Amino acid sequence: RFLGNIMTDAPTAPAGKLINSAASGVWSLAEALSYTKGGLWPNAANPVPRALFAGGRTTSFAANKDVIEYVTITTTGNGTDFGNLTSLTQELGAFSSSSRAVFFGGKAIASGTGQGTVTNVIQYVTISSTGDAADFGDLTAANAQSPAGVSSNTRGVRVGGRDPNVGVTNVMDYVTIASTGNSTDFGDMDAPTMTAYSCNSSTRGIVAGGLENAVLDVIQYITIASAGDSTDFGNLGSALYQGSNGIVSSTTRGIVALGGRDANNYIPTIEYVTIATTGNSIDFGDLTVSVRESASASSNVRGLAAGGLANTGGDTNAALNVIQYITITSLGNSTDFGDLTLARYRFTGASNSHGGLAA
Repeated sequence: RFLGNIMTDAPTAPAGKLINSAASGVWSLAEALSYTKGGLWPNAANPVPRALFAGGRTTSFAANKDVIEYVTITTTGNGTDFGNLTSLTQELGAFSSSSRAVFFGGKAIASGTGQGTVTNVIQYVTISSTGDAADFGDLTAANAQSPAGVSSNTRGVRVGGRDPNVGVTNVMDYVTIASTGNSTDFGDMDAPTMTAYSCNSSTRGIVAGGLENAVLDVIQYITIASAGDSTDFGNLGSALYQGSNGIVSSTTRGIVALGGRDANNYIPTIEYVTIATTGNSIDFGDLTVSVRESASASSNVRGLAAGGLANTGGDTNAALNVIQYITITSLGNSTDFGDLTLARYRFTGASNSHGGLAA
């Protein structure tokens, strides 16, 4: 075998199916096909799994943030600067394809301190590169404070949120991720909610818990490719809200609770469902740090929970820079991944390799 200008009788097998995996040497078509079937041949359709974390705030009295940073999901380590949102924004939502991350809604402020006003802005970035976000279009209304998002590789759906003048909304609207433009009405939620958890496969989007007039335990789902109202899926182990904002799922298993709080306390709970079936959630394990209003993202294998607000005793809260991870296919507690460039909460996450995208 001729590998790297050296003749050898012990060639090194290709390292994997990601676009940047090594496969140095001269290979026959039969060998390449064999490695491809085994999931070991580099493929341009399989980008390096990358998670982005965007927006948020650092303290109750600080200005909103426009920071976007990224990590490589397959390796542990600290965040790296990616670019900036089009405005200083907290409590925004996100969904993504394998190439593009889309951020929407939230509370935006042009400069200075304060929480700002709810916006209908949709913005996007190309995940494989770095740089600032660009305008995508507008939501159907400025009623997306703390919304959820689900997506396939084609379509992204905004789910719920809050209009400060009206209250929590049951609105869902969608965009085609590969193009730009305004969103289109998708249908209505069976239970209006904000600050909910979300996960998806390539066909089904799930939203769990959240807040309306009270904390919710309901899990509801939609078929992403077909506009329509949500349907009851089951229930969480307990009523939860202010959990991690972002999609965490493999192609078959969805994480429907990742930290957050119940009516009284910050909790470390992690719960999951099998996306293709309906039913109540099942205990997965616990986060190593109990946080609320963190950001999340995942590959088809690994889920991340980043930052958030931790109760440090009494009425004192602190924004964290900690990133924790779980292996979605196996139960257990989270493990330290690294640190964000900026400790913050009320932000969102997106990735190019969650369970709704081609693996």
